[in-house]
Amino acid sequence: MRRRTFLASAGVSVPVLTAGCLLNDESGNGGNGNDSDGGSGGSDVTAGIVYSTGGLGDESFNDMANQGIEQAQEEFGIEYQSAEPGSPADMNEMQRQFAGNDAIDVVVCIGFDHEADLQNNAEEFSDTQFVLVDAVVEADNVASYVFREHEGSFQVGHLAGLLTGTEYAHGAGETNPGESIVGFVGGQETSLIERFEAGYVAGAQYADESIQTPSAYAGSWTDPTTGQEIATGMYNDGADIVYHAAGGTGGGVFEAAQSNGRFAIGVDDDQSISAEEFSDVIVASMIKRVDTAVYESIQSIVEDSFEGGQVNDLGLEEEGVGAVIGQDFEGELPTEITDALEESRQAIIDGEIDVPDTLDGS
Repeated sequence: MRRRTFLASAGVSVPVLTAGCLLNDESGNGGNGNDSDGGSGGSDVTAGIVYSTGGLGDESFNDMANQGIEQAQEEFGIEYQSAEPGSPADMNEMQRQFAGNDAIDVVVCIGFDHEADLQNNAEEFSDTQFVLVDAVVEADNVASYVFREHEGSFQVGHLAGLLTGTEYAHGAGETNPGESIVGFVGGQETSLIERFEAGYVAGAQYADESIQTPSAYAGSWTDPTTGQEIATGMYNDGADIVYHAAGGTGGGVFEAAQSNGRFAIGVDDDQSISAEEFSDVIVASMIKRVDTAVYESIQSIVEDSFEGGQVNDLGLEEEGVGAVIGQDFEGELPTEITDALEESRQAIIDGEIDVPDTLDGS
């Protein structure tokens, strides 16, 4: 695996949104419309995957899903077709096109925006197997995968809270220990993204209750300009670190961190690698194993062990989420910080820390 964590026990390997509409009928080579050569497994399974809005190239959520299906292709020899909705309004038809195609064995839906359409389509296409990532549809032919994002976000919030009170410089960033401010930038304001913010705020204030935690939402997953403007305002107001859960909009947060000589925290993927041009300011990322969910769901189809009606709830204990140190910062954080992070991680797993998943603390 290419990921490194600052929590040693989290390093275990787990078997594991663009304008307009794009439907790739023969994507098996990374969703680019080329024929699949098939992997070493020689499976005759064909999957249809409908991404979330924001599309491929977000260096985050959708790209993680793509990694999972490409891993399944490589290891099992499956073929797949992919679709990129320009907006949630496109999702219904894309789901239906795949579900009505006799050559498709499973339809994988990436993102909470699929939920409402899938409620109806799962009932209408009752003989089709569906996978839903980031929401739950209770149907016998749907396997749902959800994540406890607030737990992983608590970890990176704890890191931010510990770091903001420390005089620290590395890469292209440094802290101002005279201020105790860590920011959050969201994409669209939804209950899902609120979980990221709630966990992050709780983690920062676990380090120090007096830490300020400003937040703002860009209203888009694909607007790095607004992401940069929001984050720049936070850095100008004294923030040392800004964490984003904003898809492609988060690229603007990284731009602002570099321009202001501060730090940022990535999301979903290890963004110090996927957005490597900003690795000198990405101190950590909150990884969310969307790739694992996609890979394991395809594996269940290949092995004829698919369990519809099942909700897979993945948090720190299941290694569905976690904090990973940025590649330029590995071994560079103070030991007392990494030790404190390992302690809080284990406390969450043991139930000693109850991480809120809403901003009202519930």
